[in-house]
Amino acid sequence: MHGIIQLIRFVFRIYTWILIARVISTWVSPPTHNPNVRKILRFIYQVTEPILAPLRQLLPTRGIGIDLSPIVAFILIRIIETSLIRILMGVFIY
Repeated sequence: MHGIIQLIRFVFRIYTWILIARVISTWVSPPTHNPNVRKILRFIYQVTEPILAPLRQLLPTRGIGIDLSPIVAFILIRIIETSLIRILMGVFIY
């Protein structure tokens, strides 16, 4: 049981760091002339866009120019992670 919970925590932490990298990449101008940087950015966007795109559609932030979807994604990721762990702990206790 402990191993499964640690794996879940690890996966969610990695995804959180990828999401942080996505946010930072929008604040700075990464050297996209470097093919390796382009590959990394492409990977980051491919992994995070399936979560962020639907959130962007739900949030009414079009007029303010600020993308709040990563903040909502961080909150949802934490809620899902905590819920999964609690469910697994409840299942394995009984």
